[in-house]
Amino acid sequence: MSLFTDGRYVAPGNIVEFMHGNQPQLAFVIEEQSGKLKLYTINKRETKMPAARVLPWVGPQYSPDASRQEMLDLMISHQEKRGELQAGLDVMDIWELAQGEVEKAPLKWFAGLLWENPDADQISAMGRSMLAAKTHFKFQPPEFVVYTEEKVEQRLTLQTEEKQREEAMTAGQDLFKAIWAARETGSTLRPDQIPDMSEDTAESLKRFLLERIAGTSDEKSHKMWIGLKKSLPDHPHLALLLAQGWGIIYPHHNFLFNEADYVPDNSWAADHPEEIDRLIKSVETKAAIPCPLAMRSIDAATTRDIDDAFNLVKNEDGGYTLTIALARPCMDWDFGGELDKAVFDRGTSIYLPEGTSHMLPEELGVGALSLFAGEIRPALITTFELDSSGELNSIHPKTGWVKITDNSTYIGVEKMLDEGTDDEMSLAYELSEKLIKRRIKNGAVVIRRPEPDLSLDGWPEKPVVKLTSKEDTQKADQIISEFMILANSGLGRFAEEHNFPLLYRTQDIVIPSDLSGIVTEPHEIFKRVRLMAPPQMETVPKRHATLAVSGYSPITSPLRRYADLINMAQLCHYLHEKLPRWNSDELKEIASALQTRLQAVMKIQRFRPRYWKLLYLAQNKKQWQSAAVVDDGGQLASLSMPEIQINVRVPRPMLGDKLYPGQLFQIRFNKIDPLTNELRVVEALEE
Repeated sequence: MSLFTDGRYVAPGNIVEFMHGNQPQLAFVIEEQSGKLKLYTINKRETKMPAARVLPWVGPQYSPDASRQEMLDLMISHQEKRGELQAGLDVMDIWELAQGEVEKAPLKWFAGLLWENPDADQISAMGRSMLAAKTHFKFQPPEFVVYTEEKVEQRLTLQTEEKQREEAMTAGQDLFKAIWAARETGSTLRPDQIPDMSEDTAESLKRFLLERIAGTSDEKSHKMWIGLKKSLPDHPHLALLLAQGWGIIYPHHNFLFNEADYVPDNSWAADHPEEIDRLIKSVETKAAIPCPLAMRSIDAATTRDIDDAFNLVKNEDGGYTLTIALARPCMDWDFGGELDKAVFDRGTSIYLPEGTSHMLPEELGVGALSLFAGEIRPALITTFELDSSGELNSIHPKTGWVKITDNSTYIGVEKMLDEGTDDEMSLAYELSEKLIKRRIKNGAVVIRRPEPDLSLDGWPEKPVVKLTSKEDTQKADQIISEFMILANSGLGRFAEEHNFPLLYRTQDIVIPSDLSGIVTEPHEIFKRVRLMAPPQMETVPKRHATLAVSGYSPITSPLRRYADLINMAQLCHYLHEKLPRWNSDELKEIASALQTRLQAVMKIQRFRPRYWKLLYLAQNKKQWQSAAVVDDGGQLASLSMPEIQINVRVPRPMLGDKLYPGQLFQIRFNKIDPLTNELRVVEALEE
């Protein structure tokens, strides 16, 4: 006979139970020999197994000489009785009684909670119930472990999740096949083609697809995805296409926002109402007498986040006094607070054809802190004294308040300059000419190329991309560009002279002197861009080669870029306290974290406009497009499309035997996929 750890024996004539198909099954012991049993089961089968497989409740004992029919009748009788007993048990009551009393105990102890002298059927009924309650008990033969309340909660949650996952898997496979089948035929999924599923399952699948689009899924989710996409093609944006086909996102959804975890609208600001209100009230209650100088801004007509303005006078000695006012959002800003963390996570504003995503809450960035004409706003006011050649002699920054006189537009200013109707703007252009000439003399590369203006009709359901060339505002653009370069490099120089750190954008490379100057031809632009390395963020001033300035510290766009907000706060703190807010090591830590975050966020600004450009080409595939050769080396030549600012690779044989940079062609495409960034030229004709 085999001895169990609870002291019980298995002998011929015993009714026993063993696990089969995850359920206890009755059997009658026919023989026992050296720990091995011969059993007759309730399913009328003989089987052999080790005694160790028998569940640790045995009995009752009957004659080992019983006939097969007698054995079967006895098992059926006990099966019915045990089933009735189990049906009347509330195993949760047992858990409530045992939880906190014991960590584990033999089954007979649990049965004793209900019956004074439990018999074999009562013990079996209790064992069956506890085996089924896997969220509350764990069977460790011959005892049952009682899970704690915390453990039970965890297991119930896992059980619910697993059930939902199974339902989602079944429904999802059918749904995704239906979506793809509809896509293959060029149609959309009809409501009657959506498989029956609960609202919870539907919501779970929607969340699942959005997580796949964002790239935030875990290992379990990845395994589920492998099962869900069986029989579907291996597309790099399969989750996105399925979500679009289901109608849970728009056809041209910007998945880059999902990947960067960047909220495109202003809804994120709703989490910070108190901090936003505090900053608005601070502007209203602390407003002081503004700087008496008449200051003007120049921006696009649609710009609402206005963060710079200027006043310019020419001195008797031929020099210039340029005063630049910059928005000062750092006033009373709680660095390290919840709003600051959220703004840091955004890192920068994003400007796209489908709309602008502001770094700051719109109540602040395009509201209380923006330099609107006629409104008193906090500002950093810096006076730059320059000689008659544009050489910077002195820098005098201070904090204060401004009331901008006029919010001018690039188009408006360009018209003033062409007509000669505004003396100050003419003077501003005169100074900008001297500033740019000085930079070019120092090796600056100034790239000027047509800027395509992309707009969308029918966004977001059925967008049609419109492409126009922006109106030429070269002189107005140059004024602001040169003044902002002067401000950023000048204030960087001020910080260096006063020995406190800022964040600098550095490009410490060598550009051949013969490549400096204003460049407009596509192949000449291409030649220079290939030599340029992306600027780095550092806390030590170094050369910015393309701009040909030293100590370029971005500060002029504090409403739009977090690095500028940090520099603004550092400079203003020094002006008030004669000490920097952050030391060099602290700024390095900020710069490191910010660069990492910006790498994710700036992908949106880099790649999304290209998507719309490719969609424009796809929507106008039959049209020929102008292109110029910019690189004729290798098997594939590079052509630039100046009107849309896209480069495309073309097989050399398609372009003929003689090829040279600047050569003009008309090209046409046969395959354009904005989502996978595919652009294939099918025909090219030399102009």
